[in-house]
Amino acid sequence: MGLTYEEAGVNIAAGNALVKAIAPLAKATRRPGADADLGGFGGFFDLKAAGFTDPILVAANDGVGTKLKLAIDMGSHGGVGIDLVAMCANDLIVQGAEPLFFLDYFATGKLDNGVAEAVVASIADGCKQAGCALIGGETAEMPGMYAAGDYDLAGFCVGAVERGRQLTGQAIAPGDVVLGLASSGVHSNGFSLVRKLIEVNGWKLDRPARFAPDHLLGQLLLEPTRIYVKSLLPLLGEGRIAGLAHITGGGLLENIPRVLPEGCHATIDADAWELPPLFAWLQAGGGIEPEELARTFNCGIGMVAVVKETEAEGVTAALEAAGETVHRIGRIDEGPRGCTVRGSDETWSGKGLWSATHRHG
Repeated sequence: MGLTYEEAGVNIAAGNALVKAIAPLAKATRRPGADADLGGFGGFFDLKAAGFTDPILVAANDGVGTKLKLAIDMGSHGGVGIDLVAMCANDLIVQGAEPLFFLDYFATGKLDNGVAEAVVASIADGCKQAGCALIGGETAEMPGMYAAGDYDLAGFCVGAVERGRQLTGQAIAPGDVVLGLASSGVHSNGFSLVRKLIEVNGWKLDRPARFAPDHLLGQLLLEPTRIYVKSLLPLLGEGRIAGLAHITGGGLLENIPRVLPEGCHATIDADAWELPPLFAWLQAGGGIEPEELARTFNCGIGMVAVVKETEAEGVTAALEAAGETVHRIGRIDEGPRGCTVRGSDETWSGKGLWSATHRHG
């Protein structure tokens, strides 16, 4: 009798069972323009049904990075899907685009339907938070490509913005105010350094965190990335935001300049908000200099909004009413396109006054 695909390590029946199990999760993300049925060769989306008249499409893709390794090590898979959606959807909203639909890619050596279902359930949760439909995806079982129990994720999100309403940063000018929206934690960046700190210090992820005894350290590190879409969309529709920056890899220093026009320099005051205890713990664990913090982690600010001085108070109030924690963290000055983060003595454990500058391009 000849060899079968299953004997080679690929279980087609398990894959079919997974598709059947996750179909209701996708249907729960339905929105105007998408029925979110799974099983076809592609997913349909009707822009007219979604209410657009002359849209420009905006696309983004991303992964979760080595945060996945922590989730796998802890056997905690119920948040990484939210991270996956957040990394894409937050990148779309900074272009002024409303996320419309999402597709995922789940790859593993041997399919564990329990793990895969937990991951897809969290992807569906993230899609609901972002207001986009999960209209398709791919599950790849590839024996020999991954260590036992390992898997990887990729996400793909498409959004739309009416022509002429996209955020390009050209509306930003010296004198504008920089608002910082609080992060939910480390989000999904800097985990190679986080994992190195865990290794060097021998931290136990299943033990209570010293700075937050009611929570396990691993739980705090795996806190899903905050999705800012629904808080920001109404303000974008009203034209009250000049620019947005999603604070991902590169931290405050490198992400803010990406949305600035030439001749504009962002000056950020690190004294304007308190460094969250989790970041202070990470910093102490590695003796990390403030400048390195500013270019590696979000340091408690997951999204930055640049607004006119006349809009600062009103936009802050609207965001707070939508559930965000907002800090006025800086200003836009004349100067080379870039960002400077400054702090006083002992801020972020600095020794004396300190500053870090990044020039874009």
